[in-house]
Amino acid sequence: MMLYERFRKEIVPKLMEELGYKNIMQVPKVEKVVINCGVSETDNPKVLEGVVRDLSLITGQKPVITRAKRSISDFKITKGKPVGCMVTLRGPRAYAFLDKLFNLVLPKTRDFRGLSSASFDGRGNYTLGLDEQLVFPEIKYDEIEKVQG
Repeated sequence: MMLYERFRKEIVPKLMEELGYKNIMQVPKVEKVVINCGVSETDNPKVLEGVVRDLSLITGQKPVITRAKRSISDFKITKGKPVGCMVTLRGPRAYAFLDKLFNLVLPKTRDFRGLSSASFDGRGNYTLGLDEQLVFPEIKYDEIEKVQG
């Protein structure tokens, strides 16, 4: 059973019972999952193309290229220059990605010791960083331009 179906059929009724909710809309749920990847070598367009390809393979959705909002001379970044890409997943795609992340990717990560509860902010958002994209089953080592986090 996929995570989305399990959430709707098993977890929501248990949470409603435990927390005393009368309406199903009171139960907390995942609204969206945002996957972001920054590119260190902005001068090389092949690296950005590789990151876009990798993110589209991982998520099944075309990423949006993010551009610099302002110029930063220390990092040699000019305003409007591509600095990375991002994908926003909602609904069943978000739950499918989380299922893959929890069951396939994180157990494959080197020196993985669980997720820290300190990564939650005050609004219920969770931030997680990965060192390399090779832990995803869709990414082949021979096809990547550069190892990105």
